[in-house]
Amino acid sequence: MQTKKEQAANTITLDEKDFAILRLLQQNAKLTVREIAASIHLSATPVHERIKRMEANGVIKQYATLIDHRKVHKGIMVICYISLKEHNRKVAKVFIDAVTDFPEVLECYNISGQFDFMLKIVSKDMESYHDFYLHKLSMIKGISHTQSIFVMGILKDTHQLL
Repeated sequence: MQTKKEQAANTITLDEKDFAILRLLQQNAKLTVREIAASIHLSATPVHERIKRMEANGVIKQYATLIDHRKVHKGIMVICYISLKEHNRKVAKVFIDAVTDFPEVLECYNISGQFDFMLKIVSKDMESYHDFYLHKLSMIKGISHTQSIFVMGILKDTHQLL
């Protein structure tokens, strides 16, 4: 956890031009600085400086290629809820360290409510997921309860915040 002083140091003020740059990059991260500059009516140099500033301050975390999981033989998506037996740092660390190393786990969220964690998992098929569940996920010490929910269809899938 960050202190208030660390959080303040990490705070960056964004203006409308910054938000315009972010919107464009979310839509297409392959845009050149010149293309972005032309779109938001600035010259290339200030656009480049703004992008570098947002990268350095963690506003832009990374650039990524989004892949359709079904087209790369990952035909099944599962949302898996996990409860831990104990709620302490040691048990949580064992769980987090394990799931972050599993390539099948795309996302892991620490959540409130009935469960402690929510995982987004992709696998080739039901048999592959079953194998993952039996030989990897269920082998993590400290898990009390799991619930797997199989995604039947994706109605909205975006990473655009702005």
